[in-house]
Amino acid sequence: MGKKEKVLNKILSGQADYNISFNDLINLLLSLGFTRRQEGSHNIFTKEGIKERINLQAEGSKAKGYQLKQIRKILTNYKFDI
Repeated sequence: MGKKEKVLNKILSGQADYNISFNDLINLLLSLGFTRRQEGSHNIFTKEGIKERINLQAEGSKAKGYQLKQIRKILTNYKFDI
């Protein structure tokens, strides 16, 4: 199992919402086909066919827990797979 699959499994399991690297999360979203644009400290991800936008800010080197919960909901609703 590769790193992206491990990160995806951590997100979907809900067991590590406060322990996922911000860079790992960005790389996962890019590998899933999301487009990234940056506005100051905000990293905004969009993807055709998905109405929600993902707006991320780092908390140190980790992703914020509430943002991971939002991402899990999107990944589950749209049935993403690597």
